[in-house]
Parts: sequence; structure tokens; C-alpha cells
Amino acid sequence: MTPLHAGLDGGVYTRGALDAITDVPGVLVAHVTKIAGSSVRTGATAIIPNADPWNEKVAAASEAYNGNGEMTGTHWIDEAGYLETPIVLTDTLDVGLADDGVISWMMQRYPQIGLGDDVPLPVVAECDDQTLNDIRGRHVTSQDVTALLRAAKSGQFSRGSVGAGTGMEAFGFKAGIGSASRVLPSRLGSYVVGVLVNDNTASSRALLTIDGVHIGRMLQHQYLPVFPKRASFIRSSGRPSDGSIIIVVATNVPLDHRQLYALAKRAELGMGRVGMTSHVGSGDLFIAFSTSYLYKHDENFNVSSPTGQPVEDTDVLNELYGATVEATEYAIYDALFSAGTMTGRDGVTLYGLPVDRVLKMIRTVRAAETTVR
Repeated sequence: MTPLHAGLDGGVYTRGALDAITDVPGVLVAHVTKIAGSSVRTGATAIIPNADPWNEKVAAASEAYNGNGEMTGTHWIDEAGYLETPIVLTDTLDVGLADDGVISWMMQRYPQIGLGDDVPLPVVAECDDQTLNDIRGRHVTSQDVTALLRAAKSGQFSRGSVGAGTGMEAFGFKAGIGSASRVLPSRLGSYVVGVLVNDNTASSRALLTIDGVHIGRMLQHQYLPVFPKRASFIRSSGRPSDGSIIIVVATNVPLDHRQLYALAKRAELGMGRVGMTSHVGSGDLFIAFSTSYLYKHDENFNVSSPTGQPVEDTDVLNELYGATVEATEYAIYDALFSAGTMTGRDGVTLYGLPVDRVLKMIRTVRAAETTVR
């Protein structure tokens, strides 16, 4: 499956084979999508850093760019310096149910948890999907999440209106799950960085920029969301009108917590390239992890520090920062390009980005630039 945003010619870094977070060796992904009747439009997405996250804990760090949102478990990540559970994305009111599902999955896999072994603090991050979804119905169950984690696998996966992205929007278009990856040059180790986003931002349509072209200005008065009168309250005030974005950054560069915090912050620059401004009511929360800087958990329940050294080469780090910015930018494009038009709760309709038209607009601008030169 070739991502739809592959039609964009921009970018200076080499794309991974899948152009997805699963290009980072060991990373697993799965979705559960809940679409039923006229008002259920939600789901959950799991990202697992490796096949045994409890015993092979990956170095990690989190970043709250704007904190009107929730990503559980991050206090311990930033205290310990590692991630030891899956990451699950879902809607705001299903965070507790998803957390329960993660705990059930971990207790099944690691039967000594709570019986001499430590107890996990799951990482569950949310975006508010109430524009399209009956969020009060709490349709993602703990059993859904346990089954989701069992289904996680490597390789390609669906994007757009799937999993946690089922009911999401961005710039007034339908959005959701997006992903992209970039590979560093061979002279710098051929390392990989992959990004997955759940895009639900409410930044102004006019600010939407794709591959450097101000697409939002050209489409400012077209493909606008349809809100029947009975649903008009949704847009009046508060979090639903301000949105959120969750960004997960994975790499196989050996990095420690300090370096991964710096890496997570680079996602902010990728957001800016697309025109996101991060409103007061936005939950813009990021997490970054390294699959090759591991804390080992042994049979006596002790955790040992990584035996190797993190990469300190400035050339590698600078290139990695640039690749992360670009992968974040293109993961957000992917979320928009992959999500089609959807009608949900109370008849609200969000239009998908008109991909063919957008690509034609970009080509026209590029041709005009070439003529001027």
C-alpha cells in the first residue's frame, strides 16, 4: 500500500520503505475501529516499541507542547528515562477503559506483575472526537484494547479514519491517523526515524500549508464542515473547537532520555510547517523513544541500565533532528490525505481533503515558480 501523500515531491530526506513508523525495526502497530449506526465514530490505535516492552524497556521522553489533553504514564517515563508499556491512542472519555485494557494485557503476558514484580503505568493518549462521535457512549472497551494489543504487528497499516483517528478532524477537513519515516544517509549510519500522529487540530483553514503551498487559502470557502442546527452547540466553545494532536516519534538511533526529549521537541517544527498554531484549548502531546537503547528487566525483577553508549555525534543528531521535523510534517499530510469524507453524530459531515485537486494545485504553483526563474 503506497501512502496517498506519496504524490508530494517535497522533502529532502529519503523515505523509509513503508513511509511509516513501522520502518523502525521492532515497532508494532494495530487499530480497532468502531463505526456503527449514525453516531459511533471512534476507536483506538496501539504502538508497541518491541515484542517484549516490559523486559526490554526502551529509552523514552515526553513533551507537552500544549497541555489541554492527557497522556498518562509520562511522569514515570520522564523520571525513569524509559517506556515499559505499549502506547495506546483513543478518544478522551475512553482513556480509563483503554488503561484497563493495557493492564489486562500486561498481566496476562507477565503473570508476576503485582506479585513481587513491579506494576505498570500505561501510556494512553487522547483526542476529543465528539464532533462526529457519541463520545458519552464510551464505545472503546477494555476488551477491545486487550484484543488490539494482541493484534499489533510490524509492516504496513491503514491510515486516516481508522483506530483512534476514526472521528478526528484538522483544519476543518476530515483527518486522523498519519505516519511517515525518514532514513539517514549511509555515511551517518542509515538510521531510521518514524512518526505516527493522531491529528485533530482545529487550526484555521487559511493557515493550512502543504509542501510549502498555502492550500488552505485556496480552499478557505470550499469543502466546509456541515453542521445541522441540532449540532451547532458543538462548535460554540471549549476543547472541541480547539482540537489536539498526539505525536509518537520512534527511532533506532541509540539515544538516552535527554536526547529523546530534544528529539520530541522537533515535532513542534513539523507542526509549524503545516500551519498548526496550537490553541489554548489544544492537547498537543508528544512522546519519543529509541528501540536500541534498552533497559533490561531480569528474572529477579531488577532493571539494568543500557550497556552501550548513546550516539553523541553532532552530525548524526543534526540530521536526525531534520529528518524528524520532515517525518512529522509528512505524517500530518498523511492524516489529511488518507481520511475521506465522513458523516457522524447529529448529521455532522466533515469533507476529506480533495487530494487530486490539491496535488494539481501544488504542481501548478511549482510550474509557475519554475517559469519565473
